[in-house]
Amino acid sequence: MKILIISDTHRMDDNMKQVIKEEKPMDLLIHLGDIEGSESLIGQWVNEDCQLAMVRGNNDFFTSLDAEMEITIGSHKILLTHGHYYNVSLGVDTLYEEARERGCDIAMFGHTHRPFFEKIGGITLLNPGSLSYPRQSGRKPSYMIMNIDAKGKCHYKQCYLKH
Repeated sequence: MKILIISDTHRMDDNMKQVIKEEKPMDLLIHLGDIEGSESLIGQWVNEDCQLAMVRGNNDFFTSLDAEMEITIGSHKILLTHGHYYNVSLGVDTLYEEARERGCDIAMFGHTHRPFFEKIGGITLLNPGSLSYPRQSGRKPSYMIMNIDAKGKCHYKQCYLKH
């Protein structure tokens, strides 16, 4: 199973369209917020059988998307959130505790515009970074690919936009 994880596109859709085109086909696209109105268009850009899971970010004012959601993929329970309610700009401790309390083994977030990947106490915490306004050193637009193999094991790849 191939999953594209993106965040913080801020309606700068060209980068998102490019990544979707390059990574097709995929089974699931996860958007971790700050879509700013493009959420209704993403379904037109992915392959026909691609599922969508999207949450609202702090800049998604006029959307009906949920603030966060829990999804199950195989044996994995995953918390999807933009992250601002958990103060992720200051660290992942609060998000880790929330994921642990909910019984999630993976927590995905955005908001910081910086890629992040760490396993803490059996919980994988990840942020794909931003496709539009990257803030990490080098400032390359970024996303993640998550593959789940036949045995249910997750494999993650941090990716950067090719120009």
